[in-house]
Amino acid sequence: MAEEKLGQFGEFGGSYVPEGLQEVLDRLADDFYKISQEPDFIEEFNYYLKEFVGRESPLTLAKNLTKKAGGAKIYLKREDLNHTGAHKINNVIGQILLAKKMGATRIIAETGAGQHGVATATACSMFDIPCVIYMGELDMKRQELNVFRMELLGAEVVPVSSGQGRLKDAVDAALGDLVENYENTFYLLGSAVGPHPYPSIVKHFQSVISEEAKRQIIEKEGKLPKAVVACVGGGSNAIGAFAHFIEEKGVRLIGAEPAEAPSLTEGVPAVLHGFKCLTLLKENGEPAPTHSIAAGLDYPGIGPEHSHLKTSGRAEYYTVTGDEALEYFKELSRVEGIIPALESAHAIAHGVKVAKELSPEDSIIINLSGRGDKDVNQVFEMEQEKNNK
Repeated sequence: MAEEKLGQFGEFGGSYVPEGLQEVLDRLADDFYKISQEPDFIEEFNYYLKEFVGRESPLTLAKNLTKKAGGAKIYLKREDLNHTGAHKINNVIGQILLAKKMGATRIIAETGAGQHGVATATACSMFDIPCVIYMGELDMKRQELNVFRMELLGAEVVPVSSGQGRLKDAVDAALGDLVENYENTFYLLGSAVGPHPYPSIVKHFQSVISEEAKRQIIEKEGKLPKAVVACVGGGSNAIGAFAHFIEEKGVRLIGAEPAEAPSLTEGVPAVLHGFKCLTLLKENGEPAPTHSIAAGLDYPGIGPEHSHLKTSGRAEYYTVTGDEALEYFKELSRVEGIIPALESAHAIAHGVKVAKELSPEDSIIINLSGRGDKDVNQVFEMEQEKNNK
């Protein structure tokens, strides 16, 4: 499953961008492969993961959820306990340290649910680097609290009204900014998408999730899990959760994607945002509109490695409806005292189905990619609207 030097994962990945941007990406790739292996960089990255992010994150046995499911032991990889409340901060710390090494004086990023934007704004505040976050207008309305957080942290949040005003459009705007300002600007991409080397960069920094989880499950159970389950939107938390298990053929890799944006189950190979992946397309060949209750999963494409894992048969991907995710948003809150992000609730919903099919001697890991503070107001309004009908 190893990637090739040019970021190809089977037929997926690559870099389909204008010549000027390709030069920027080539420099980024060269610097990333060199700098990320330097002992002082690794030491600094690990320092901030421990002292700022709060790693390592626990692998928690969800006793009550396990009992209700009646099958395998369900372990939760607690990325929700990271500083800023999600897995996004792992990648942000790595990329911002890389940006500093490369001499960048300005950071730009895109965000959907706002967690990547908050993580980026947080790190830029700590490292005293100016920060601009592009966010779709619709997502800004759904995630007003995260917009306020970003601005409180000193970031400039730029609304994107083109297209649907969602994550895809925010990525478009950020790429446009990079082309214009590449000499002093570093684009800190939050998902495992985009042209090479971004999917490889994001996987590298997020793989700390599975590195820890693999060691932790063996310490607790004395053996590997039967499955690792994660929600999939762009694919960063899932590729991080899968990374150190990909070569373990006895471990099922399972992605849960929104039924309203089923890129992996219904997508076709196409070029999106400068890379080839499974993509939802309209009849005219343009990316299809998507709408999930979880803003962070609202993307018509998917990371190239996930596309390859799907088509090669190494990983399985299933759809979860918004209603199912909402059910387990409430269920995990009630039975475990943990409010999950709506994105993560998709993984919980499908993970419980997987656990029910296994024996009590088995275990599975569900990556709890983020906490639900950001979603409480949205869910409250949805419940109010339902009750008023």
